[in-house]
Amino acid sequence: MRKANYDKYPATKVDGGVRVGWESVSQALVGGINSILAVDCYTGVFEVDIENALSPYFSNIVHTKDLMKSEPEVRQMTDGFMTDNVLFGYVANIKLYDFFDEAKMEEARRICSSAKGRTLIIGVGAAMVAPTSARLVYADMARWEIQQRFRRHEVCGIGVDNRSDAVSIQYKRGYFIDWRALDEYKETLFDRVDMWLDTNDATTPKLIDGETFKAGMAKTARKPFRLVPFFDPAPWGGQWMKEVCDLDRSVDNYGWCFDCVPEENSLLLEVDGVKVEFPANDLVLTHSRELLGVPVEGRFGKDFPIRFDFLDTIGGGNLSLQVHPTADYIRKTFGMSYTQDESYYIMDAAEGATVYLGVKTGVDKEAMLEDLRAAQRGEKSFDAERYVNRLPARKHDHFLIPGGTIHCSGAEAMVLEISATPNLFTFKLWDWGRMGLDGKPRPINVEHGSHVIQWDRDTEYVHANLADHFEPVAEGEGWKEIKTGLHPAEFIETRRTRFSVPVTYETKDSVQVLNLVEGEEAVVESPDGSFEPFVVHYAETFVIPACVERFTLRPCGAMTGKECMVVRAYVRFNP
Repeated sequence: MRKANYDKYPATKVDGGVRVGWESVSQALVGGINSILAVDCYTGVFEVDIENALSPYFSNIVHTKDLMKSEPEVRQMTDGFMTDNVLFGYVANIKLYDFFDEAKMEEARRICSSAKGRTLIIGVGAAMVAPTSARLVYADMARWEIQQRFRRHEVCGIGVDNRSDAVSIQYKRGYFIDWRALDEYKETLFDRVDMWLDTNDATTPKLIDGETFKAGMAKTARKPFRLVPFFDPAPWGGQWMKEVCDLDRSVDNYGWCFDCVPEENSLLLEVDGVKVEFPANDLVLTHSRELLGVPVEGRFGKDFPIRFDFLDTIGGGNLSLQVHPTADYIRKTFGMSYTQDESYYIMDAAEGATVYLGVKTGVDKEAMLEDLRAAQRGEKSFDAERYVNRLPARKHDHFLIPGGTIHCSGAEAMVLEISATPNLFTFKLWDWGRMGLDGKPRPINVEHGSHVIQWDRDTEYVHANLADHFEPVAEGEGWKEIKTGLHPAEFIETRRTRFSVPVTYETKDSVQVLNLVEGEEAVVESPDGSFEPFVVHYAETFVIPACVERFTLRPCGAMTGKECMVVRAYVRFNP
């Protein structure tokens, strides 16, 4: 194990002022207000905390939750998108205003316009009630914190009280319905918001003004940056990340680290020494073209298409045997425009590490499916090695996993998972007979999987196309670059560079995502000085916006003159 120098709280420093704590925040919010303050909220925000802090200053309070359609009406509107599956729904095309009763909204607008004294409008959609002359505050919320509140059953969905639902059902409503409506709505507000409120830490609110927020997003979109990683235990989780990422040693294990999933991760702005937290997706929504590049934005819109995360099974167990949907299946069944093609880059491996990948040549399809169904019913264990290839996994191997390929990481591997970003669509086929962390069986989806398994991805195909499919690209004195994937069916290209001297890259109008997979530290620099030097450490994932155009990477600190290695991913448009 390496000495931990992994930065868990990376931030972009930006000039401006910040208010911390409810007393200071409240004074800033109500200062100079004679009429209306609107506090619009993302789902998951504890609105009662905001009301408790501000209500002494206001004569009238309007709650937007009181202006929504009845819960039966909202459920009827959303049930078709929720479906009856415990995990998977269908992408909704519902707008935020669809949740509201228009007659109630009009009456609320009339009351606000004629009210005497100060009026506070609070809740999801507050800006739709407030006049444009009102002071508008947006209380944003990171999705990872929303998920923690789901787990504690503390927050409701839009227009429904679903706190008692299983966490997977709450997440499904957020993923397929609520977050999509809210992000589309929030995108219309960025130029209107006067102040941004961070209540991710419910006990310590933080407030910055709209210009500071805009400056922070603009600065981040034009330089290398990192997102805030988050770590989570898993039934198969390992011990490697505890040491390398300096995590709480008392936790049984850490299986997951999401360190570049903008839909889920946070972005920190450091204002006057205080770190203020926002959803990283705000950067995608406000600066998609600079961040993604014109061709990538043209293809994916305001979706960040590349995901990096860690799967730690060193000292742990096998992941579930699984398969991701094909592009056609995910579009027809779930309404998604692209699928979760992925790969396993082996950051580290202990003795005996393996990867399961593709079916064995000549397997009986129906026999395998029937054995999976029998295992799902609890009648028998599934003999994975009878049907699925089990390959040794060594440090710096790279296994490619296009949608439809059956796979899983075995125990004793530290995987850097590089994939497209539809992050919910894993069809578990067999989970080795174990329970989830909640003591209940984890959902198995043999029937979904049966529709997408590509039976021609057999032993010969795996070895010829998916396992360590390396191809030299270019080299010079002190550096060498190879192509490590991905598969021709996938839109992500991955390259690995060994370097002991400075190497220069061009973004070619595509966002670049990189991870320092060997070496203690390296520095990203601008050939023309357009951004400050940016130091990265071992195992850290970092993003280079497309608008950077050119950047140089070199070993630094104790690594000066020594060899480092980086894996780089970008969107491929030409072979």
